[in-house]
Amino acid sequence: MTEENHNEENEKLHIQLQRVITLLNKYKLLQGFVNLQNQVSESLAESSIQKKNLGELQSLLNKLHPADIADLLESLPLEDRLLIWGMVKPEYDGEVLLEASDAVRETLITDMGAHELVAATEQLDADEIADLAPDLPQDVMEDVFRSLPIAEREQLRAAMSYSEDSVGALMDFDVITVRDDVRLEVVLRYLRRLEELPDHTDQLFVVDREEHLKGVLLINRILVSDPDLLVADVMTKEMITLHPDDKAEDAAHAFERYDLVSASIIDHDKKLLGRVTVNVVIDFIRDKAENEALHLAGLREEEDLFAPVLKSVKNRWVWLAINLVTAFIASRVIGLFEDSIEKLVALAALMPIIAGIGGNSGNQTITMIVRALALGQISSGSAWKLISKEIGVSAVNGLIWGAVVGLFTFAIYQNAELGVVMMLAMLLNLLLAALLGVLIPLTLRKLGRDPALGSSVMITAVTDSGGFFIFLSLATLFLL
Repeated sequence: MTEENHNEENEKLHIQLQRVITLLNKYKLLQGFVNLQNQVSESLAESSIQKKNLGELQSLLNKLHPADIADLLESLPLEDRLLIWGMVKPEYDGEVLLEASDAVRETLITDMGAHELVAATEQLDADEIADLAPDLPQDVMEDVFRSLPIAEREQLRAAMSYSEDSVGALMDFDVITVRDDVRLEVVLRYLRRLEELPDHTDQLFVVDREEHLKGVLLINRILVSDPDLLVADVMTKEMITLHPDDKAEDAAHAFERYDLVSASIIDHDKKLLGRVTVNVVIDFIRDKAENEALHLAGLREEEDLFAPVLKSVKNRWVWLAINLVTAFIASRVIGLFEDSIEKLVALAALMPIIAGIGGNSGNQTITMIVRALALGQISSGSAWKLISKEIGVSAVNGLIWGAVVGLFTFAIYQNAELGVVMMLAMLLNLLLAALLGVLIPLTLRKLGRDPALGSSVMITAVTDSGGFFIFLSLATLFLL
């Protein structure tokens, strides 16, 4: 899809969503009037206008893709969300739950009865049910298990046995396998008998009678090759294979590096277990990026925009409390130099410059390091080289921008010594920001924590307190 077509599709979707919201507001407005008019409430509630609004709203919802419905639900307050959710076609329920964010999904599941949840879940494949399983009540999962055929039940157990950050958690069991001793004509006849191919099928998997993977047969080779040729003559043995216990990040890197559409998952005996497809990998990358952005800001989890106040407070309070402690520390650092500030009031005006630039530089370094860790570009042997490089970058920046700040200070206050102190303070605080910008995420990774978790909050706290201390100490030593 070209960028122009993509923009057109987005604009069309935006118009549809706005139309849904407009009809919803009309329905609520009339319903509110009904509630005020006790005598005519029944006739108004069943009026042709209200029926028309509901009918048009239902028609628009029926045309939307489940992913678009999920986006719509996430943009609505809880009361409106549940009203729209009740109008979604039952056959879409499972897919909408999959597409919705964890926070919004929780509100939707809470609104559903056990029989509705079972019906919605039964429409999904085993790997998709495994994605929903952590959010579903235990009794619902037990009913779902009992309702599945034995083969799918075993697939679900297997999918749920893998950790959420492993390749096994991304596995799709819907694969097409062929033998290497059949002709391409037979393969084509077999494919034509299927109602449809599994999504993102760019290759068939060639296996022996024990399901051991021997190679892959590309769809485009089937189409352009002589139908009388054997699969063994056309298949390729050069392929990317994954193991279920591999890290999902590694699979994402492989898909990006080799432009994969799908890849096989095999066990240690090379037995084919399933596959990973590009759409699942893209979802994983997107979710990971969103989580890292939240963690950098000190948020513990994804938050429903319209969540109750207390729930949002619960999600945010930890790092706000930590930030408050660090703010008190910074204030006490300033308090140590009250006499110096009283003697030279200009120090109070210049302090935020040192702290602000240091925090910005530190956040730049942390962003680079967190990204490099996510891509697996940092090893234990390269850590010191990385620290040296970042210190070098900060030293150059400190000299350049320190000189700029020093000249700016001299121009305003006509005090050369104060300008030199500003330059030195800027240089030292940028060096501190570079050092800790590397060490904080590396230390968190060493401790088994997410390197993005609160890193932005911590580096800002350190550069604030450190910047104040460095600047005021230098000012006290050289100016007073």
